[in-house]
Amino acid sequence: MRILLTNDDGIHAPGLVVLEQIARAFSDDIWIVAPMEEQSGAGHSLTLSRPLRLRRHGEKHYSVSGTPTDAVMMAVGHLMKDHKPDLLLSGVNRGANLGEDVTYSGTVSAAMEGAISGVRSIALSQVYAEEGQGDGVSFEAAQVWGERVVRGLLALPETARTLINVNFPALPAGAIKGIKVARQGFYDVDRTRIVKSTDPRGYDYFWFGLHHSDSAPGESDLAAVAAGYISVTPLHFDLTHDASMAALGKAFG
Repeated sequence: MRILLTNDDGIHAPGLVVLEQIARAFSDDIWIVAPMEEQSGAGHSLTLSRPLRLRRHGEKHYSVSGTPTDAVMMAVGHLMKDHKPDLLLSGVNRGANLGEDVTYSGTVSAAMEGAISGVRSIALSQVYAEEGQGDGVSFEAAQVWGERVVRGLLALPETARTLINVNFPALPAGAIKGIKVARQGFYDVDRTRIVKSTDPRGYDYFWFGLHHSDSAPGESDLAAVAAGYISVTPLHFDLTHDASMAALGKAFG
């Protein structure tokens, strides 16, 4: 099996090392194509206004001067065009990708691009409990449970144009209760944070951030992770709101 690894935390991210360890349990034909720098929050953005640079770091090991989507497109459409991957693994992200946050996530979007390209795709994220940990985030849960989760997913029939979103809770591996299939949730609190400060020249600048939330409504990915389970959520690209179709059809004749 040919496996493509990517992420949104960048080519030197510790989570990418964990992801390669997981992938090596399934194949020796591993390709790594990831952004040169961190692209968290890039979503499914594509670089169209400037050229991209491709850097080789070793055999089957590359970085791209763009977004996670750029990296996947470069891998599938250029580097691996003669034999596209059988599986794409994106991550392991430093931080959760739960609820509506999947719309911002470069990790999930890389898996989305893989699925659009006809490649079986899985996004993996490691939740952490405290802000300000930097590279000190523990990936123990993903390291211990990652192979088991991926192996279980590969045993199932593939669904076209669908990706799987996996989140490992911020717990020691031995404290995890198991794996739970859950729908995408939605935070019931406003977690947006804007931090204002002033630069040395006296001009204001701002940082966007998201508060961690203990809110875990319903039988969702949020609830599963909060209860100590690994969440497994199938996502697809059809954003049509079917409940509105009939009303809109009447309104416009």
